[in-house]
Amino acid sequence: MIQRRTVLKTGAALTGAIGSAGLLAPALSGHAQARTTDQAQAADLDPTTIPQFQQAMPVPPTLKPTSVSGKAAYYEMTMKEADAEILPGMLTRVRTFNGSFPSPVIKAASGQRVVIKQTNQLTVPTSIHLHGAHVPQSSDGSPMDLIAAGGGSKTYTYPNNQPHANMWFHDHAHHEEAETVYRGLYGLYLLTDEKEQSLNLPSGAYDVPIALRDGRFDDAGQLAYTMNDPNRTVLMANGKAWPYFKVAARKYRFRLFNTSNMRFFALKLSDNSPFQLIGSDGGLLEKPLEVTSVALSPGERADVVVDFSRYDAGTTLVLENTRPLRPGEPVEQLSKVLQFRVTGPARDTSVVPATLRTLPPMGTATVNRSFELYVDETGATNNAYINGQAYDMSRIDTEIEYGATEIWTIHNANTRLPHNFHVHLVQFRVLERGGQPVTSGPEVALKDTVAVQPGETVKIQATFTGYEGTYVYHCHMIDHAAMGMMGNFRVSATRS
Repeated sequence: MIQRRTVLKTGAALTGAIGSAGLLAPALSGHAQARTTDQAQAADLDPTTIPQFQQAMPVPPTLKPTSVSGKAAYYEMTMKEADAEILPGMLTRVRTFNGSFPSPVIKAASGQRVVIKQTNQLTVPTSIHLHGAHVPQSSDGSPMDLIAAGGGSKTYTYPNNQPHANMWFHDHAHHEEAETVYRGLYGLYLLTDEKEQSLNLPSGAYDVPIALRDGRFDDAGQLAYTMNDPNRTVLMANGKAWPYFKVAARKYRFRLFNTSNMRFFALKLSDNSPFQLIGSDGGLLEKPLEVTSVALSPGERADVVVDFSRYDAGTTLVLENTRPLRPGEPVEQLSKVLQFRVTGPARDTSVVPATLRTLPPMGTATVNRSFELYVDETGATNNAYINGQAYDMSRIDTEIEYGATEIWTIHNANTRLPHNFHVHLVQFRVLERGGQPVTSGPEVALKDTVAVQPGETVKIQATFTGYEGTYVYHCHMIDHAAMGMMGNFRVSATRS
């Protein structure tokens, strides 16, 4: 049983930066604000008393379609609360799809539509966004395209007319999304195609998706939520706090998803041994990269292959995090994420080829735009902005001509706080970081989310095609988006 230490929960600020618990009071709905205030008085569980590497990391179950007709697969999902054993010996109330935490994985193929009826049995409205997907506006999960609480439903259609990608779905209902995602309403969506299937990468039981995140718990084992809380210091993998995972002495493919609201990860193996990075947000890289670490901001994904055949049976390795969120965090505690336990040899015919794919040409950009990200670091207010404006659902911030290729310059105007930037509808390419061209490394890939460090400027390029409509771009530190760091863009054909 976990020991408990009572610590008054204060919603403490980022050092010298973000203020306390009652963040963005005018923008939050009344019941959301009340929950935040109540939980700010709860007693914390001491994270150092949580046993590490005592629970096995589960592999999320694959959801089976209710029916398949032609080139369409049909699913039904119900959003509801359930209890999950995140901490050893304690049950935590979470928000789930189909009562499962981690939520079921949907496996789809390019060219085959996926149709999902989502029913909302929660007490808050929701809007489900498939992160990384090329979809019509009606199925994008707009922040104000809500599914009513208490039994409302909506059917989402995902055409899957894009190449393979590791995507994920989560709540996007504005002012509710930060808490609802934090409490568990997210799931993984693995899209494959003929190109990916033609490669002999590790597969089956040796292809493992892992959703990484953090959390803060009260002394009853419940997730404690305060917007923009920097004290979420319990790390989880597939819904378990500091679990272990048994691996055979052979190659594994791990699809890593950063599903945290706020936390950045920099992941490495405890013996500093190299592994292969084979993919990013929008699917495989052109060529595998040998790396010793991989960085993930909230919402980003990394596809890696680790070869455990170099280890003897009985060896243990730890997947470590070398990126604290802020100065003063408990580095020893936060440096550990997941333990691998090598069990012994297993047959392995998989191969990571020297060439994985050919990326599509980028085209010629005809429009340049600039976006400045800023959140008040003084604590005087609790607001977040893009280009000096907080999100307004009725305002179109950016008009884009259908088919246009554009270069966007994204600047983080904060001096201490990182941000990142996610664009709906499209995958983009990173052109520059800090004034230097990006010509090699993990960002030479298809991306939909990019990290922007304090004071940093990043340039990206995207082509806006496929669908007309209104979509959003935002910081994918979800709490920042809920605080207003989001904008609307409208894609439309030229009208004569």
